[in-house]
Amino acid sequence: MLRNKLQINKLYNFTTMDGKNRKFISAGIEVSIVLKEDQRSGNLTQGIVKRILTKSSHHPHGIKVMLETGEVGRVKIIHH
Repeated sequence: MLRNKLQINKLYNFTTMDGKNRKFISAGIEVSIVLKEDQRSGNLTQGIVKRILTKSSHHPHGIKVMLETGEVGRVKIIHH
């Protein structure tokens, strides 16, 4: 019996386009991030990615990026 979304994704090899996978993030795309000081409140900051700071291909809390404004945070939403 499948108990959660992760098991279903593994079974069908789905990949969700969220901020946890580095392969979906590149310089120049528009994202919403949560800044360190906004982690408790959950406030999001929107901007354009300047640099990807996380080296690994996946991070459970979101890939860390620097926006063109210089703000640094973890990606929560990738805008299309």
